[in-house]
Amino acid sequence: MKLVILDRDGVINQAAGETITSANQWLPIDGSIEAIAQLHQKGFVVVLATNQPGLALGKFDLDDLEAMHAKLTHLVEEAGGALGAIFYCPHGPDDRCNCRKPKPGLIDAIEAEFDISAEGIPLVGDNLRDLEAGLSKGCVPMLVKTGNGQDTLNSLVAKPNEAFNSLLAFDDLATAAQHIIENF
Repeated sequence: MKLVILDRDGVINQAAGETITSANQWLPIDGSIEAIAQLHQKGFVVVLATNQPGLALGKFDLDDLEAMHAKLTHLVEEAGGALGAIFYCPHGPDDRCNCRKPKPGLIDAIEAEFDISAEGIPLVGDNLRDLEAGLSKGCVPMLVKTGNGQDTLNSLVAKPNEAFNSLLAFDDLATAAQHIIENF
């Protein structure tokens, strides 16, 4: 099985620093839906791993989150693709859970669900915490410059981190997906 793990906010949908609280606010980044569809069409199982602290903080409820994910799923299906699963951490930053990235709990759950090791699987994110979660499980971390990605890249350039010396950075999910299709 060919699997790819994607973060959501800032990778697939726009995230302008504000918490996305409804399906109406959830807007895809240009090309991201088509990129997911292309990955699916090339035989990849596309899985999301996303922190959603807005649940714990009371900014939105489970029905709102499910409506956002239903919108995403519908758009991907309209483009000829499918999502394999959506895994989310509902906890806040102070909850000390194991599923909030950079901890590996979401990836552990993906491994269990699909009976697969995450080692060598591409993981696409826009934040250091996404990349750290992936590295802790042996994923191949890929940074997109959308969302918080450019700021993340700038911070890694300003303060180099050995773990990310060979980090792959892409303009957006569409260019990352093309690399994944050609190399995995």
